[in-house]
Amino acid sequence: MSASFWKGKPVLQAVLLLAGLVMVALGVNVGFGGIRTLGLQGGGDFFQVLNADAFTAQDNHIRFLGGFWLGAGLFVLAGAFWLRQLGPVLIAIAVMVFVGGLARLSVLDSDIVLSGAVLPSLLTELIAFPLLGLWVLRATRTEGAEPEIPAGKELQDR
Repeated sequence: MSASFWKGKPVLQAVLLLAGLVMVALGVNVGFGGIRTLGLQGGGDFFQVLNADAFTAQDNHIRFLGGFWLGAGLFVLAGAFWLRQLGPVLIAIAVMVFVGGLARLSVLDSDIVLSGAVLPSLLTELIAFPLLGLWVLRATRTEGAEPEIPAGKELQDR
């Protein structure tokens, strides 16, 4: 792709806006609905609670993760408007989403990972988000800028 595409901020901002909105919706779905969700991605009972105490604890943990995802989505949304200021945050979120995609593979069951219910999300996490992170990096990199020297590096050079 041409350098102008990578620097084309309106397209990137639209992608960030769309990704942020999806992330916020998913975060609300799980953050406020827990394991059962609010049903924004479809509904129906898909499990039976056999231990109410264990379920409520796990449900609470899942609500936290949904809230975390909601927060990440809010940062991605904000990044559509404050790209330069939030560039490093957006890159960190892209890396975390990639790591989350890798964690999906720990199920070690190709029938699950390659199913229509999981594969689109997995491909988004392992391909689209790393590309989005690289796009943000390219779009926010200043032409001809020297890389920053980490603190303490100048002392090692003496």
